[in-house]
Amino acid sequence: MTALVVIGPDDLGDPGWAEARSIAEITELVRAGRTVAVTPAALAGDDQEAAELAAASICAWNGARVFRTTRPDQVRLAVEMTESLAGRRPPALTRRGLA
Repeated sequence: MTALVVIGPDDLGDPGWAEARSIAEITELVRAGRTVAVTPAALAGDDQEAAELAAASICAWNGARVFRTTRPDQVRLAVEMTESLAGRRPPALTRRGLA
């Protein structure tokens, strides 16, 4: 599986990446074995940061691997957290609570 990639809005992408504009398209391209690139702000429908992060998380859960954004640090954190919750990446920190 391709590693997660977060790039800026003006960065050039790999010609092998498939751009997706909907969740259905992401799912279809992932099933076909393609590396899927998305722009979460376009999927969110507005410029709110929370909506963009939520869209990035949903896209990551469905298999998108490349994210084009103006908020690379926040999107990377949201996507890495989603990957940990999905069981595809170990958590950055684990703690065991003892009472």
